[in-house]
Amino acid sequence: MRVGVYVDGFNLYYGARAICGRSTPGWRWLDLRGLAHSMIASHAGWAPVTDLRVVYCTARISGASNPGGQRDQDVYLRALQAHGSADVIEMGQYVSRVATAPLASPDRKGRPVLTTSSWPVMVQDSTGQAMPDARFMVSVARREEKGSDVNVATHLLLDVLESSIDGAVVISNDSDLRLPVEEARKRVSVGLVNPTKNFPAGAMNASASVGVGGHWWYQLQAADLMAAQMPSPLGRLTKPGGW
Repeated sequence: MRVGVYVDGFNLYYGARAICGRSTPGWRWLDLRGLAHSMIASHAGWAPVTDLRVVYCTARISGASNPGGQRDQDVYLRALQAHGSADVIEMGQYVSRVATAPLASPDRKGRPVLTTSSWPVMVQDSTGQAMPDARFMVSVARREEKGSDVNVATHLLLDVLESSIDGAVVISNDSDLRLPVEEARKRVSVGLVNPTKNFPAGAMNASASVGVGGHWWYQLQAADLMAAQMPSPLGRLTKPGGW
């Protein structure tokens, strides 16, 4: 069976960090091919894999604001290629901008609750009259990764429509991938691996028998990540400290 694996790199990274713990070592030097083989063998119930193509979609970290992170990422990307852990590394980009939004705090489900003026911090108008419930507007610097979800969708659909795969594994919990995944399910079996602690995105759910059938779902665990690690050193490349 020919299988394509499509990885949303930042969804995987931040999800894995939440699963394993930010300061916990032992999960970042991730062997994507080894992880995919393990997930398929344990959860797919598919025919034996004869060809596995791994597409890793990410973006370059900016060295201007995070030089250490840029160095570590560069080592990791070179290690993926040296170890044969990824066949394609597709780059998106970071976008830096200033965003303006109402000040808010999260409720118990993480939804925003707007912060409004009330004593002991009250907004007054030019005459000194209190303006209860006035909103506080703030400007913040934001750096957003752009393109990974589109790149995942593009590679997935190209491989499906060109009939170069018989099955697909998508490692992402991004609901923006709903439509390409739905279309892929009509033509090949699809496994969805949720790399986050969150509930699986509802938009990505479906019957295992829809379309061609043989679909499956799995939520990554810390043990999965710890078990799928590349060797270090890897030639002249060494896993960064704390990884």
